[in-house]
Amino acid sequence: MEQKCLMLDRKFASDNFKISSLKCEIEFLDRKYETCAQQLRDLKVKVEELEELTTERENFYAVKCSEMCDFKTEIQKSVEEISHRINELRYSRDKLNLCHLGLQERNRKELNHDIEAAEMRKSELLALKQKVNSSLESNKELRAELQEQLQSLR
Repeated sequence: MEQKCLMLDRKFASDNFKISSLKCEIEFLDRKYETCAQQLRDLKVKVEELEELTTERENFYAVKCSEMCDFKTEIQKSVEEISHRINELRYSRDKLNLCHLGLQERNRKELNHDIEAAEMRKSELLALKQKVNSSLESNKELRAELQEQLQSLR
């Protein structure tokens, strides 16, 4: 009987040790669960932040694309206007050249003043043409830079 009591005491002690060990393991797993749950919450917050940043980036990209399209349209319009103006200036230059030749044939002494004016106008037109060509080249370079910036945004 005493031996049975000792065995039961030993069994109780063993069971109590197992229970204590299992309680420690449960507490450890609870802490691990809480840590994982907190990490999951943190990751969800980061995902939301990244989604917001992605949305902002996409909106920014859309705005920049729209601005680039508007700028491209504006540049094309400017190129057309400048080309039209160049053609007008060429026509004026040709007209002045014809006038110059006709006047030269009539009377060289009498028309000397008009010839100088025509040559001055021609110089102005050439200077204007050079300025327009320079402006056009500058616009092309700006357009290329903006296209590079657009490519880098993608």
